[in-house]
Amino acid sequence: MTAKLPKKALIAITSHSAPFYPDGGVNGAFYTEILHPYVALTDAGIEVDLASETGSFVIDPYSLSEQFISGGDVDIVKDESHPLNKALKGGVKKASSVNAKDYGMFFASAGFASVYDYPSATALQSVAADVWARGGVVAAVCHGGAIFPGVKDASTGKSIIEGKEVTGFSTEADGLAGVLDKIHADGVLTTEESAVSAGGIYKAPPEPFGDFAVTSGRVVTGANPFSAHSTATAAIQAFESL
Repeated sequence: MTAKLPKKALIAITSHSAPFYPDGGVNGAFYTEILHPYVALTDAGIEVDLASETGSFVIDPYSLSEQFISGGDVDIVKDESHPLNKALKGGVKKASSVNAKDYGMFFASAGFASVYDYPSATALQSVAADVWARGGVVAAVCHGGAIFPGVKDASTGKSIIEGKEVTGFSTEADGLAGVLDKIHADGVLTTEESAVSAGGIYKAPPEPFGDFAVTSGRVVTGANPFSAHSTATAAIQAFESL
């Protein structure tokens, strides 16, 4: 690892929340897509900060259902003393207030809400671009890849994923989840569509909801909530190999 990179990561969190699901429920940040990277990174000795574009966030209630919370995560969700829960309660920064040079890694967590605010989250994009320009690792899981069209390589003026293989929540999976029509009705791109628009080479997971991550040099991406840990592990490997 290059000595110039701080052993510190910024986990980005979506700040969007609005009625979204067919039953009228709101979307927001997916809990395990923050938790699993947080645990993997801190276990690897990497310090972690949390930030959203506005400094605020809402946890998507759907992400706390039994479909996504199992095993040891059940106890963590209930444990107010867990470091992540303490950070979420009082330590989520406003992206424009952080010093990008403090970080050697940028990790975009997600939730369906991400496709609504990440494309215009210029402060988060700026942090990611700065990490990239200094030779760091930029990663995203699930819908977090919606941030990539706005993360530019200063040397080319184009997205850092142009010409690179990436994955993310597929348009097929949005359809299977019953939210594709809502996303398109709102004039928003799916994660797969945004990757293609940025010049990325999109790779769908073999199974829409199977664990799947892709490493393309210093860009690391994961396909869905069940890929959050493996994506973080791959990002750590990419970081340690620098």
